[in-house]
Amino acid sequence: MPSTLRVGVGAGIVAVAVTTLLAWGPKDHGQEVFRNDTFGDEKFWTDTARMQEVVQSSVSPNLALKVGLKVDADAIPPAVAQAIKAGQVDLNSPATTVTLLKLNAVVGLRGTVRTINGKDTLVRLGITCALCHSTVNNSFAPGIGQRQDGWPNRDLNVGAIIALSPAITAEQKAIYNSWGPGKYDPRFNLDGKSTPLVLPPAYGLARVRSETYTAEGPISYWNAYVAVTQMHGQGNFADRRLGITITQSPDLVTSKLPALRRYQHSLRAPRPDAGSFDAVAAGRGRVVFNSTCASCHVGVTGTDNNSGKLHAPDETGMDGAYAARTANKSYRTTPLRGLAHHAPYFHDGSAATLADVVAHYNRVRQLRLTDEQQRDLVEFLKSL
Repeated sequence: MPSTLRVGVGAGIVAVAVTTLLAWGPKDHGQEVFRNDTFGDEKFWTDTARMQEVVQSSVSPNLALKVGLKVDADAIPPAVAQAIKAGQVDLNSPATTVTLLKLNAVVGLRGTVRTINGKDTLVRLGITCALCHSTVNNSFAPGIGQRQDGWPNRDLNVGAIIALSPAITAEQKAIYNSWGPGKYDPRFNLDGKSTPLVLPPAYGLARVRSETYTAEGPISYWNAYVAVTQMHGQGNFADRRLGITITQSPDLVTSKLPALRRYQHSLRAPRPDAGSFDAVAAGRGRVVFNSTCASCHVGVTGTDNNSGKLHAPDETGMDGAYAARTANKSYRTTPLRGLAHHAPYFHDGSAATLADVVAHYNRVRQLRLTDEQQRDLVEFLKSL
């Protein structure tokens, strides 16, 4: 471990089972891995980053919600839920956060709570893939509701959370704090550069060949990369293209990748909300799409990457800084799945709305679309 600490957490999705799962079916097994397993990363987040100290002393539920952490309403006992609604629970107290962790109610965090001198004390803390790639439906209150697995948590300020660690330098804190909500750099702790990415959705992946922005490999490749190099789980990962070889024993990652992949592939992209788009305009927009966009956004997957096609950054007017740090030096065409539900767009979030996306391509690709055609195309994209 270097004398100064660069830490990382998942822009990808993977975790490890810590209990016996043999009695469960493939989907249940994978769901448990996705939601609750840490690959033993408590060793890093507790012993090195000391995040349990930060949470125990400084992170109230209100602060946790402010930085985008989510609470699973189904994990809260009815009596506690009623007390929260009645204003009888102190949401400005870190002790309440410890109680929520004891209930396994904080999405993507796994805490070990013990009674020490008559007080609930957080002694271990780890993370799971659900931290970045699940949210909630806000049915109880903003940030509190039923889980929505596979939805990117675009409220989550990963960098600000990591910056709370007492084990990182002031220079690193400044970089982490610069990322903002919904973004994360999955290579900063390896090369020291910072070009943060928008957290991607983990739904609608079943027919997509290479899921990441730069298509280095299939989903289990990225799951393993994130588990070992970002979540700091105990496992093996190697990619000679990137000069990475990590071997740890026992390997708590590899055996869980198939079940995790099956669960991820079961997560369907959400359909657009009723009344959220103009159906007549979307019909016209489909015609525009087929004549201007369908050569890259191909077939049911909405990407030509299944054929191995990649695009140089200048071909689509993208910032090439992140691609330059990757094995392929290019970007894949983004699959079109549940678009209306996960703004902002492009790998770096540089397009705030679908209208911005269309305007960008109209300019860069010289499509010569009229204002009406652009509006119709937006309505079609909202319908996907």
